[in-house]
Amino acid sequence: MSTLHFYDYIVFFVYFIIVSSYGFWIYYKKKSATSDSKDYFLAEGSLTWWAIGASLIASNISAEQMIGMSGSGFKLGLAISAYEWMASATLIIVAVFFMPVYLKNKIFTMPQFLNQRYNSTVAMIMAVFWLALYIVVNLMSILYLGALAISGISGLDITMCILGLAIFAIFITLGGMKVIGYTDVIQVFFLVLGGLVASYIALNLISGQQGIVKGFGILTNGASEHFHLIFKKDNPNYMDLPGLSVLIGGMWIANLSYWGCNQYITQRALGASLPVARSGLLFAAFLKMLMPVIVVIPGIAVYYIIKEKIPGISGSDLLTASGVQDPNKAYPALLGLLPLGLKGLSFAALTAAIVASLAGKANSIATIFTLDIYKKAFDKEASEKKQVNVGKVAVVVSMLIAVVLSLIVGDALMGEGKQGFQYIQEYTGFVSPGIFAMFILGFFWKKTTSNAALFATIGGFVVSVILKFLPGWMDLSFLNEYGWAVANANGVFEIPFMDRMLIVFAVCIIGMYFISIYENRKGVIPNGLEVDPKMFRVNTSFAVGSLIIIAMLVALYTAFW
Repeated sequence: MSTLHFYDYIVFFVYFIIVSSYGFWIYYKKKSATSDSKDYFLAEGSLTWWAIGASLIASNISAEQMIGMSGSGFKLGLAISAYEWMASATLIIVAVFFMPVYLKNKIFTMPQFLNQRYNSTVAMIMAVFWLALYIVVNLMSILYLGALAISGISGLDITMCILGLAIFAIFITLGGMKVIGYTDVIQVFFLVLGGLVASYIALNLISGQQGIVKGFGILTNGASEHFHLIFKKDNPNYMDLPGLSVLIGGMWIANLSYWGCNQYITQRALGASLPVARSGLLFAAFLKMLMPVIVVIPGIAVYYIIKEKIPGISGSDLLTASGVQDPNKAYPALLGLLPLGLKGLSFAALTAAIVASLAGKANSIATIFTLDIYKKAFDKEASEKKQVNVGKVAVVVSMLIAVVLSLIVGDALMGEGKQGFQYIQEYTGFVSPGIFAMFILGFFWKKTTSNAALFATIGGFVVSVILKFLPGWMDLSFLNEYGWAVANANGVFEIPFMDRMLIVFAVCIIGMYFISIYENRKGVIPNGLEVDPKMFRVNTSFAVGSLIIIAMLVALYTAFW
């Protein structure tokens, strides 16, 4: 087990002091405004494009990427980068088509959109659901995976790490969205720097200290099986990334639902003007292109180091107490190779990523609970100050629940060799098709009714569950011929979860269409949104930046198909 030196802790605490001091400075500078709920939850009008972009990435790239995605890089290879690179294209779509609708209609939370477009019943059901999803899946997974990594690097007890992360995140979150947004700028700097240092160390080790360029060349040749972006059906990892679905199938649903219909993501841009919001999203798209270098290449490097028995990391470094290889330990094992001081810096970077994501999600939980549940169901006349105080209580309570869950069930769900990143994607995928269907038709088809939205919400989840457990009820081997079912490790034919999302999305769209048409004929007139085609026009600089990103994606997929 890796441990930190005294000087590493000095580096870490210097980072802690810098971020905390800056956060307090922002908090007290804007203290007069914190009694306003929109300012506390959204930092209304005060975040610049670079703060929005950096905050988006800092909240997105956390334990599930640094630890989970590096682990998936160790097991699956470069193909897992599809989540990052396709997200760049998704952010452009969200900037062009989603943000204008939100901002034009003065939408600040996702349940508010559902209430405005459909009705209060749909909004309340989804508000409760989002709270459960954010706490049970997001907060818990980040706390557990983050603590697992920090424990592996520092040698500290995992329970102590979970509690420490939760406390640190609470302090950051209580300052409101403004403190989160601006401290994220510092944190994303450390995050990127720490990831680049880890990649440099790994590639230099592989090359025998002859440089990272030679190291990367050796890695691509020696681990060529890990440098394919599109898997064929006979690939043992096809269940996780089913071929062309990462380009034209379920990957789009996962990304568009996450980046376009997700409170703790869109919240960063909802308080800004449209040009600033779009610039922030474009900046985040460029940063996403860099992420595989920081989170995936290290995992592949650890795979090669162990495969070739290069001194530094051994297979035993990734084993659990019961002797099972755990991909989630790949990144911490690599950080253990860093020299004195740099290990502390990378430790700080990893902690920054985890805390930034926890803070962002906790703030969104507080926003939804306060504005969409407490104010509507318990105290409609709540003052601005009371709303902010309720939000702060929600932050503390949600974090405590996540701590308890991570201590009780974290190991069962994400331990013993399971890929933490894939756990998050699959279980979020139970609901993302229905959510995306409800949003996309709500945006662009005025005839969509409230009952149709309820069908997508509840029906989509039910269909997802049925498809998940269908192999236990019937033999799906006949679907293998068409590529819709693949044998898992136990020889049972299953539908890859990414393909399940595509099927469920299609069911939701078809069901919503027929329900809406039926109700329209019965005289039901749905609520509409203000949508003007002129809203979707972009300026020249945004168009040029978008074309550069698309050209980069084409080049990458051409090179590593």
